[in-house]
Amino acid sequence: MTHSISEEYALKVNGLSYNLPNGTTLLNSVSFNLHAGEILALVGLNGSGKTTLIRLLAGLLVPSLGNISFSNRAFEGLSITERARQIAYFGQHDDADGRLLVNDFVGLGLFPHRSSLSSKEIKNRIENALDRVGLFEKSNYQIAQLSGGERQRAKFARAVCQAPKLLLLDEPTNHLDPAAKGALLTAAMQLGITVVTALHDLTLIDDFATHVAVLKDGSLAGFGHPSDIINPQIIQEIFGVQMFRLQHPNEQRMLSSLDVMMGGQNRFFVNINAYMLVYIIICFSVNNSLKLYRLGNTHLLQIILCHNFNYV
Repeated sequence: MTHSISEEYALKVNGLSYNLPNGTTLLNSVSFNLHAGEILALVGLNGSGKTTLIRLLAGLLVPSLGNISFSNRAFEGLSITERARQIAYFGQHDDADGRLLVNDFVGLGLFPHRSSLSSKEIKNRIENALDRVGLFEKSNYQIAQLSGGERQRAKFARAVCQAPKLLLLDEPTNHLDPAAKGALLTAAMQLGITVVTALHDLTLIDDFATHVAVLKDGSLAGFGHPSDIINPQIIQEIFGVQMFRLQHPNEQRMLSSLDVMMGGQNRFFVNINAYMLVYIIICFSVNNSLKLYRLGNTHLLQIILCHNFNYV
């Protein structure tokens, strides 16, 4: 999928470090630049520094060393109001009061802009954001009545309402089924703004991100285009699993699969469309047993290839 990219650097991160009061280093001298409209996926093991980096970019933490500039302005020079109007943050644990109506929760994203918006404009923005994530019909539900995945989508809708230039997402696909993951990330891409997101699902990155940053023990272990960074050597080194690339049968792109050890057996995990089933069978049925799972009411299938003819 194409991304609208500007020549201007929207985000510059230079030598960014963060230490706890006891001296423990959570982030160590991280540097990178992003143009306006580019999308960065942060990957790494738990505790590698992804959330710390996102919280630093959101202004929720103060760097121990280094600096951040946004739209050619030093981050510390931006007022709270300017930050709120330009940067939206979607955190892992910023859950809302369950008594709030979905409509009101999403409308919180408009707070920095309310003084310049009419009541009709406010209503339209909230409705459009809810419609974008498929929650329009639940606008009058309480947050407590939503599923975990629906709450994630409501948080994303709140961020969309904020109309930011920089969107920071910390594990936005948690609690979402495969189809909902794709829909949310597609919605983020369609905003046409700079996005930085922490992701655990490596198979989603190729079609979503323009850049990948691999974090290991708080340091930047790799940065670049997904096809250059998400490769078998780095995945084995960082995550301890094997990765394989499958050629898409009808498109000029590769599909990523992970060889994960479970119960002493190897299993491949790859998301595919139903029409690719014959291709997968041709490639793997000779030496592997296949077990297919229909995921929800979508056309996505998860193929688990069980080596040594052991079924799951």
